[in-house]
Amino acid sequence: MDDMQLTRRNILRGRLGPEAPPVCPPGVSTDGLAACTSCGACVLACPPGIVALADGKPSIDFSRGECTLCGKCGDVCPEPVFDRSAPAAFGHVMCIADSCLALHRTDCQSCRDHCPVDAIRFKPQLGGPFRPVLDPEICNGCGACLSVCPIGAIGVAPLTRGDAAKGNIAGGSMGGGQMHG
Repeated sequence: MDDMQLTRRNILRGRLGPEAPPVCPPGVSTDGLAACTSCGACVLACPPGIVALADGKPSIDFSRGECTLCGKCGDVCPEPVFDRSAPAAFGHVMCIADSCLALHRTDCQSCRDHCPVDAIRFKPQLGGPFRPVLDPEICNGCGACLSVCPIGAIGVAPLTRGDAAKGNIAGGSMGGGQMHG
């Protein structure tokens, strides 16, 4: 637990484990990070201000807001950190953990209301609030849902096409968070 600051907010949000690994900006691979010189140009260029340097490498802080996939961070990078041959994209999708309010009979649809690509829907369930369903084929991983979740029940899960096709993504940064469907 040394990696996690034990605060009242983290306890109430159920965040008692280690912090999730940093999320790279869209178009950055692990190999590309080796070329990063920590100049900070990507941090200054990010319109929503969600790119930060973590241990000298660019990372995304979704708690500050969503990524608009504008590509400006890659445009200003003087090193071969960003893959400019492909459109800006994330190698992850969002996932909804079992602590989601809607899964505990509390009406909340904040994530759906803020998803710019309509990847989150709510299905009716007998005798309770609607249940969240996240479509990994539509989700672009922008993080718009993450920053608005009142209890931090949304996290990041690695995207593999086989998992996305099956709708089966689990074990993202939520430590067992799942897609609900």
